[in-house]
Amino acid sequence: MKLKLDLHDIFNKGHEIDRALRGIIDEAIQKKASLVEIIPGKGSGALKKKVLRFLDQKEIKQLYHRVEKDGDNWGRLFIHFRHDVSTGRRGRGR
Repeated sequence: MKLKLDLHDIFNKGHEIDRALRGIIDEAIQKKASLVEIIPGKGSGALKKKVLRFLDQKEIKQLYHRVEKDGDNWGRLFIHFRHDVSTGRRGRGR
């Protein structure tokens, strides 16, 4: 399952961006999605940097497996998740 979050509509609303990112991560965990596509857009790159800083926070980083920057479209990121069904653990298994 793949989820998608387009940040174009809230690009200048910092707290809403954080809420939207946390919400999509929580949804991916709940639904056991393997991939979340985040579209910060191309623009100046400031929103993409904000998203990457959010994802790099210790408490967020432990929830997912890895982040991939799209090589074909630099206005898009992918967050990959691993869901270990046998132990009920997620992310990096910590």
